[in-house]
Amino acid sequence: MKLIFAGTPVFAAQALQALLHAGHEVKLVLTQPDRPAGRGMSLTMSPVKQMALANGLNVQQPVSLRHPEIQAQLAAVQADAMIVAAYGLILPREVLAIPPLGCLNIHASLLPRWRGAAPIQRAILAGDVESGITIMQMDEGLDTGPMLLRFPLPIEDKETAQTLHDKLAALGAEAIVSALQQLEQGVLPGQIQDDSLATYAAKLSKAEARLDWSLPAQKLERAVRAYNPFPVAQSSFKGELWRIWQAVARDDENGPPGEVLRAGREGLLVGCGQGALLLQELQKAGGKRLPAAQFLQGNPVKAGERFDLA
Repeated sequence: MKLIFAGTPVFAAQALQALLHAGHEVKLVLTQPDRPAGRGMSLTMSPVKQMALANGLNVQQPVSLRHPEIQAQLAAVQADAMIVAAYGLILPREVLAIPPLGCLNIHASLLPRWRGAAPIQRAILAGDVESGITIMQMDEGLDTGPMLLRFPLPIEDKETAQTLHDKLAALGAEAIVSALQQLEQGVLPGQIQDDSLATYAAKLSKAEARLDWSLPAQKLERAVRAYNPFPVAQSSFKGELWRIWQAVARDDENGPPGEVLRAGREGLLVGCGQGALLLQELQKAGGKRLPAAQFLQGNPVKAGERFDLA
């Protein structure tokens, strides 16, 4: 097929690579404008742009798709379909109507659960036992279009947002190739979503990553996993903000919320509203991520000392 591809992060770049390997002709790639990144805040190309340029593809980086000029460019490509994966811009009605086979979205959840910007993290936070990929025919709503294919994926007990992202990125790449193959054969009917089952995956904020020690340890463990690698769970200890990269709930331990119950080679055990949380990997501002035992060598902590409650 002749395709337009729209996407920005690594999740989307894997799908672009799979489409190219499958022999599709990607006539145009849309991605977000270069952004400042890194310590030097130098302009950095998105993973999709890097992948596109490495394959000699035409790349455009509009700030909006609402202008008639960019819509005319998209129509001039005469693509069969447009593939969208974590692009970051709204597709207006005029753009959705351009490709004869429509615009297909690779969404990282089993719709209608977790429509929105952060489905991977919200699934872990909620304690879901499975996630997956949905290939959806896009409409003007937020992830509300007909579902073409759904591929479930179990969420492992110690899954982080990073590990689940990597699995779903690979699955999404396979799924979109399969969807286009079936679409070419005319055997891919859409299934209308049940809106009564819909949940919303709000965009992540740094503020929500502050741990509230009055919550149950199981919920805090899920937060640590969901916020790894961004925005990273954190808590204040003696006026310093510590990042918590890895932790495990201990339901058989108890103590006042936020109080250090013990500190040793296995980690830093902190009381919660229910159970306790064993902190296994930590980081101070400007420092390196360290296993708890190594972290505590430079940052001694005694039983009875306390983290801020929220």
